[in-house]
Amino acid sequence: MSRHQIGVGIADPTPMRVLKVTQSYYPFLERGGPTVKVRAIARGLTQRGHLITVLTSDLGLEQIADGTDAAVRGPWGWQSRRDSVETLYLQSWAHYRSLTWNPGVFGFCRERLASFEIVHIYGLYDLLGPIVARACRRIGVPYVIEPMGMFRPIVRNIWLKKVYRTCLGGAMVRNARRVVVTSPQEQAELVEEDVPKAKIILRRNGIELPEQLPALGVFRRRWCISEDVTVVLFLGRLVSKKSPELLLEAFARWKSLSGANRKAILVLAGPDEGDGYREQLEVHAARLHLDKTTLFTGALYDDAKWSAFRDADLFVLSSQNENFGNTAAEAVACGTPVLVTDRCGVAPLVAGRAGIVVPHERDALATALADLLDNGKLRQRLKEGCAEVVRELDWAEPLAETEMLYANVVNETKRR
Repeated sequence: MSRHQIGVGIADPTPMRVLKVTQSYYPFLERGGPTVKVRAIARGLTQRGHLITVLTSDLGLEQIADGTDAAVRGPWGWQSRRDSVETLYLQSWAHYRSLTWNPGVFGFCRERLASFEIVHIYGLYDLLGPIVARACRRIGVPYVIEPMGMFRPIVRNIWLKKVYRTCLGGAMVRNARRVVVTSPQEQAELVEEDVPKAKIILRRNGIELPEQLPALGVFRRRWCISEDVTVVLFLGRLVSKKSPELLLEAFARWKSLSGANRKAILVLAGPDEGDGYREQLEVHAARLHLDKTTLFTGALYDDAKWSAFRDADLFVLSSQNENFGNTAAEAVACGTPVLVTDRCGVAPLVAGRAGIVVPHERDALATALADLLDNGKLRQRLKEGCAEVVRELDWAEPLAETEMLYANVVNETKRR
């Protein structure tokens, strides 16, 4: 990415007071990538000397074993301080799917919003972002938005999302000082949706590795998978957007091809959002005669997740749309070749070096599975290429660019 998109005119920005607004945050890992991403950025900026507060929704902190260990009751819900990041979990009064109603946001905005120099809002289709953005506009606090691949409604409740964009999201985006995207693909989508290109900032995601990766073989022993079995891994939320049903069909197609009769298992690891989609996938697998060669593990976090990446022979991200695709990047960091669709933002980064990129089609996925699983030399070459790619995936550069973005916006505001 060329640095002129963010601007490099300011060196060593002074510490800033930053508010981050996100519907879901750590420790609610079942809510997907944002819980990990926002935390990584918050902690990274804190280590650079900035004062970071995260405003989020309480999605059941008391039900999590260690959720309230470092938290205390505050005026609007729970509040905690971990790794020097202040986090406020607003009490939720109502839920609809992942949407919550948090009246405490109004009191927070009245009492504390003016103390921040800049606000960073993550995601769309919630109520926290629009309320905070409107309060920012009223008192003159600048804010930036990072849609995280949600700007273009593509799956589930599309008409409701369009209503949201008309009534709430439109004003929030129009008045944002910048809109942050994580790939050229997402940038193109926003330009097509009439967001001014000059307002869009391209800044990739990073990955945060544990201090030490688990030893090889841990995942296979946990799930009784022998060493001579080829493991094809899908890891992520079991939602239609990620097209696990398409991967099932491609895997079945590959197994039916001549020469694809050796031992292999497709692992679908990830939380079900409670709408019965996992059960539909299990029925679909049985219909494709894959019930004995498909393993549903449920959600895998922390060491269990990294063990799965390490023991897989191939990782597949079959999504119909991903603004980046952190799971593919994490697989590469573990030395596992990847197969991703051309609708994933991470595709240009891994193509031909650590993986193969194909169209979002069953036959294309099946052909690529054959190329990768039946060609040991190709898989080994891509495995060796992972080391080169992973050097481009740490958080150092994205954090520096985020810091510079904030400094530029704050300085613009002061000049105004």
